[in-house]
Amino acid sequence: MSSRLVFIAIALVSVLLAPVATRAQSAADSVAITVTVTSADRPIPGAVVRAGSRAWETDRGGAAVLRLIAGRHRLRISADGHRPASLDVVTDRDTAVTIRLAPSEAETGEHEHDAGELETVIVTATRSEQRIEDAPVRVEVLAREEVEEKMMMTPGDVSMMLNETSGLRVQTTSPSLGGANVRVQGLRGRYTQVLSDGLPLYGGQSGSLGLLQIPPMDLGQVEVIKGAASALYGASALGGVVNLVSRRPADDRELLLNATTLGGADAVLWSSGALGGRWGYTFLGGAHGQRRADVDGDRWADLPSYARGVVRPRLFWDDGQGRSLFVTVGATAEDRNGGGEIPGGARFAEELRTRRADAGLVARWLTGGTLLNVRASAMGQRHDHRFGEVRERDRHATWFGEGSAAWTRGAHTLVLGAALQREAYAAQDVPGFDYTFTIPSLFAQDDWHPAEWLGVTASGRVDRHSEYGTFVSPRVSALVRPGAGWNVRASAGGGYYAPTPFTEETEAIGLAPLRPLEGLKAERARGASLDVGRTIGNLELNASVFGSVVDDALQLVVPELATDLVLANVPGETRTWGTEALLRYHREPWHVTATHTYVRATEPQFRTSERRTVPLTPRHQSGLVAMWEAEGRGRLGLELYYTGLQSLEENPYRDQSRAYLIVGMLAERTIGRARVFVNAENLLDARQTRWQPLVLPMRSAERRWTTDAWAPLEGRVINAGVRLSW
Repeated sequence: MSSRLVFIAIALVSVLLAPVATRAQSAADSVAITVTVTSADRPIPGAVVRAGSRAWETDRGGAAVLRLIAGRHRLRISADGHRPASLDVVTDRDTAVTIRLAPSEAETGEHEHDAGELETVIVTATRSEQRIEDAPVRVEVLAREEVEEKMMMTPGDVSMMLNETSGLRVQTTSPSLGGANVRVQGLRGRYTQVLSDGLPLYGGQSGSLGLLQIPPMDLGQVEVIKGAASALYGASALGGVVNLVSRRPADDRELLLNATTLGGADAVLWSSGALGGRWGYTFLGGAHGQRRADVDGDRWADLPSYARGVVRPRLFWDDGQGRSLFVTVGATAEDRNGGGEIPGGARFAEELRTRRADAGLVARWLTGGTLLNVRASAMGQRHDHRFGEVRERDRHATWFGEGSAAWTRGAHTLVLGAALQREAYAAQDVPGFDYTFTIPSLFAQDDWHPAEWLGVTASGRVDRHSEYGTFVSPRVSALVRPGAGWNVRASAGGGYYAPTPFTEETEAIGLAPLRPLEGLKAERARGASLDVGRTIGNLELNASVFGSVVDDALQLVVPELATDLVLANVPGETRTWGTEALLRYHREPWHVTATHTYVRATEPQFRTSERRTVPLTPRHQSGLVAMWEAEGRGRLGLELYYTGLQSLEENPYRDQSRAYLIVGMLAERTIGRARVFVNAENLLDARQTRWQPLVLPMRSAERRWTTDAWAPLEGRVINAGVRLSW
C-alpha cells in the first residue's frame, strides 16, 4: 500500500470509527471535591462556594463537599468580612483543596475578578497522586491551556511543547528523517522515559520518532519529573520522566484543520461523552502529512516528506466509590522519506516505514481503606528502514504489568508493589543485535507529612535484569515550607540504564555499520537537585540547582584498524550540573513566563580519557512567553527563545555552533463555535543552513552524509487553521 493510500485509509477510519455523541456524563462520572475555607489558620463556617450556577455552604469545620463532573471547574469562594477569591480546579478523581481568604481589611478596592487565582492540579507520575503543591518530588505540569497553545503550533506532535519547557531540549538525532528525542537537564535522550498515563505505550525506549507521532489533541496535561527516576519507573527513567496524561470524557467534540507554508497539513478529530451507566469514552483520529522541502536549495531534504495516520479510542468506567477502569488502544502508520543528492551527483535516499499498535489498562479499587492499583500494557511495532542501498527491517515489542497497594496510616501514605517488564528486539536483515530482556521488580514508597510545612517521600526499587544483573534504585525527596508563599524542595537519587544498540548516533546511521554488542556494562547514575520557590500574589518565582554523574556511559567508537563501529562503555564519569530559573506572572488577561537554563556537561573521551564538553548541549537557553487571553474572544501571544553556543563533533565546517534566537507569534479568534488561528514560527529565519552546509563533503567515518542538526533546518514557517467545537 502506498503512503498516500495509507494516509487516506486511516483518515477515513478515524472518522468512521468515531463514536456517536451521547448525552452529558452521568453522576457516575463525577468526582467529590472537598473545599476547606480558612482565614488565619481557622475554619470559616458559612462560607459560600459556587461552581457555575450551583452553590454550597461550608460546615462548622469550614468544609463543603462538591459533587461535580470530572474536568475543569471555576470555583468562587466568598465569606462575610473576607475578600473573595476564585479557584480553578482540574481533576478526574476525588480530591481536597484548602482556600485561605484574606480579611476584608486587606482589600484594595479590586473587584472579585482581580483576586488571585489558584490552580489545583493532581499529579499522577509520583504514584501517590498528590496535589502538585504538596508533592515533595518536584513535578512540572503543563496544563491543558498550555497544551492547547502548542497544539496550534504543531498539531501533529508534542515535540515543540516539550522543547519549550524549561530544562528540556528536543534534540534532532536524524536530520535526514527528522527524528528527535528529549534531553532532560543536559542528559542524553536515551535516558528519558516517555509514558502515557503511566504506561510505556511507546516502548521501554521510545526511539527518535516516538515524539513525532503523538498528537497533543487528547492530552489533558503533561507531567515532567527531572533527574534520576529509576526508583519510580526503572531503567529507562535514568534521566527523567515525561508522563502524557489523557483528557477525560467531557461530552464534547473538536475538529482541527491546519496547513503550513512548507506543505504540511493536519486533520485531527476528538470526540468524547458518556456511553450509558458509568461508562465514558474518548476518541482521537488524526491524519498528518508533510511535503518534502528543500529550504536552502542544496537538493537535500531539510524537511522529509511523511504521511501518518493515528487512531486512539479510550474507555473509562468509574463507580464513584473508589473503583475505576481505564482502557486504551492505539494504532499508528507512517511512511517517511528524506535524503537527497550527495557530492558527485548520486542520490542517497533514506526511508522509514513504521507500523505500531498498543493497548493498556489501569484499574483501581478501594477496599478496606487500601487502594489497589493494576496497570498493564503491550506494544508492538515494525520498522522498514533504508539507508541508501542498505535495508534494515525489525520488530520491537514491550510487555508491562504492575500491581500495587497504597494505604494511609497517620501521617504516612505507603505504597508497595511489584512489576514485570519484557523488552524484545528482532532484526531481519542485520544479525547479531537481537535481544530479549525480562525485568521483574519490587518497589516501595513512603510519603510522610508530619506537619503542614514538611513532607518527605522515600522511594526504592529493586530490578533483576536478565542480562545485566540486579540493581537497587533509591530516591529521597523533601518539601519544606519555611513561611507564607515559600517552598523548598530537595531530591537525591540513583538509577541505571541497560544498554541497547539504540543511541542518538545509531538512530542516524542504522545498525549495519556496527559491530555486535559485547562485554557492555549497565550505565549507573546518581544525582541531586535543590529548588526554592516563592509565590507573591500573582507572581511565581522558582530557582533550581541540579547535578548528576553517569558512570561507564556508552559511546560510539570509531576503531583505528577496523571497519566496523563499536559501542563501548567509556571509563570515567559524565558530569552534568546547572541551574534553572522560572518566573510566571498571571493576572487576567495577561500570562507571562520567563525561563533560563544553564548547563555544564563534560565527559571523558574513549581513547585519551581527556574530558570534553558534551556535544549539542547549549550552555545557555532562555525563553520569554507573553500571552493575552480573553475567554470567549481569543488570544494573542509572543514567544522568544534563545539558544546559546554548543560544542560540535565530526563537523568539518565548525567546532562550535552559533547562538540563535527564535521569535514566534500566535493569534486566535473565537467566532461562535469556531476558533481561527494563525501562528508564525521562527520569524527571524534562524536556520542552520544559513551558516553552514548540512551535507558533508564526503561520507564520515560514522557512515553519515550530514552533520548533526544544532539549529532549526526548516527556517521560517507559518501555519493557519481552524478548531471547531460542538
